[in-house]
Amino acid sequence: MTTLDEPKGKGPEKQETFESIEQVVERFREQDGYIVDHKLATMVFLITRLEKPILIEGPAGVGKTELAKALSLTTGRKLVRLQCYEGLDASQALYEWDYGKQLLYTQLLKEKTNNVLEEAKEPGDALPELKSYESLFFSEQFLSERPIFEAIRSKEPTVLLIDEIDRADEQLEALLLEVLAELQVTIPELGTFKAVTTPYVIITSNNTRDLSPALKRRCLHLSLGYPTAERELEILRLKVPDISEALSRQIVEMIRSLRELDLRKAPSISEALDWAKALAVLNAESLDKKLVEETLMLLLKYDRDVERAVEALPRIMGEKGHTHDHGDHGHDHSHGGHSHSHNDEYNNRHNKNYYGSVKGLS
Repeated sequence: MTTLDEPKGKGPEKQETFESIEQVVERFREQDGYIVDHKLATMVFLITRLEKPILIEGPAGVGKTELAKALSLTTGRKLVRLQCYEGLDASQALYEWDYGKQLLYTQLLKEKTNNVLEEAKEPGDALPELKSYESLFFSEQFLSERPIFEAIRSKEPTVLLIDEIDRADEQLEALLLEVLAELQVTIPELGTFKAVTTPYVIITSNNTRDLSPALKRRCLHLSLGYPTAERELEILRLKVPDISEALSRQIVEMIRSLRELDLRKAPSISEALDWAKALAVLNAESLDKKLVEETLMLLLKYDRDVERAVEALPRIMGEKGHTHDHGDHGHDHSHGGHSHSHNDEYNNRHNKNYYGSVKGLS
């Protein structure tokens, strides 16, 4: 389905670009509460300066879509969103003809065309005049804009989000090549439409399939994984300020431990925030095994994942010490002296085709 999103929040100053990478970090945090590290802020800065599309790949729920919304909010640009799905074609992504209007117009012209045919001595004599009506049926007044064409035609600067492109068929990637390379859309009946204003284009993928080299060549590329423990804790503090520091640290430890399990769908940042908000509603002060078991359905979306997590809880909570209060002590959650790559685990799970095909997963 194609949708048009208007970001919520206080309106930003109409500032189209950023003066520095540091300003990206500041304005994202101030306007939308979106925390970006220096690498991600650098890519956002380059989007606005190079005006090239960016392809962001990574597991679901790490903030890829939210990045586009935050960019829209901080730059004052309208967000135009194309949500991809299997079977999406040009009529949903680019444009289509409004056949209802064309049919109505045909009915209105029926009497006129009948008169032309009656006045003609031979049927062929009427063709030149009838042909003059043909161009009217394929004019802009009968054209329905879809998100990509809307962003190209918009006089108002936009952020174009092409979300979860890996859900769509490979044919869609071919349709996008002209748009990404030339910032234009060609309609055979009308000609080529170049962008009125240059949109900031963000394409996201959950890595459920490989994208074409041709698409990747036309984009800046960023692999976005789960944040570090301290950054995830920072996000939790900002988004769910009602819970204690001790509980926040326990939540982050639990989430990161669950991601180390061989799950079909590891808990994302958004799911971690939902869990934290639920724990706040339940007036939880610390985690215990019973509370975690009763609320696991907020984190894990598949029954077998829940079962696997329940089986692992005694080991996890024993190792991580969730049964006691950590206080405000900082903990380094690296493993073996190096940071554990949850992105690699995510990719390994998909390479093993765990639980069957994962093409339709978000």
